Amino acid sequence: MRIESLLRAGCALLLASLLAPGAAWPQTRNRAEGFDALPKNARLVVMPIDIELFSISGGGVLEPKADWTDAASKHLKAALDAKEKSLDVTAVELSEKDADEFDEINALHGAIARSIALHHFGPSMYRLPTKDGKLDWSMGEPVRAIRDRTGADYALFTWIRDSYASTERQIANVAIAILSLGRVIPLGGVQSGYASLVDLTTGRVLWFNALARISGDLREAGKAGETLDKLLENFPDSK
Repeated sequence: MRIESLLRAGCALLLASLLAPGAAWPQTRNRAEGFDALPKNARLVVMPIDIELFSISGGGVLEPKADWTDAASKHLKAALDAKEKSLDVTAVELSEKDADEFDEINALHGAIARSIALHHFGPSMYRLPTKDGKLDWSMGEPVRAIRDRTGADYALFTWIRDSYASTERQIANVAIAILSLGRVIPLGGVQSGYASLVDLTTGRVLWFNALARISGDLREAGKAGETLDKLLENFPDSK
């Protein structure tokens, strides 16, 4: 229940902040100070996608769906592979064994990404004065293990969660709307995600993007690809 509550709260907060009037940030807000582009032929490793899909029960409880998550993982991996080929970087492959060993680092990214979403893109009340409005976050020394193992200079981390209203929940939503005479419009699922480009020498987050919306379906290949394109919008060029 604690995980479900945190996910709901995080999605709701991010959704509110990103969809609020005037919340369209300039592209420079997504980049660390002094960072403009990746070096030509930079060595980039794409980390395994941290992803989980949920069904929303009639009572509003988030229930993990392993089969949906597996399907979405395959669709997004295919989309990521295609995207990687379009980037002017030297791709570094990560073996399954290494990917498993770096699970904790992937989890660390999720925690830091949530902090960035809240304190950098969230409502002004959550801004940190010490950051002075800058994208100034780091994953620290742990990421050097990825560099040492793969020889990559940079890593792309992605974190995605998506939820879908069950038939029972959809019926409940209609009932709520009818009983409230349309004054309350209950939402279905929320799709949220984070993407970070990290310097594997310093641990510094060089570029970050967040996604929060009530549309999209990761269970379908085409729509999963559209989600990835949205999440990686304005990804840094190579120069």
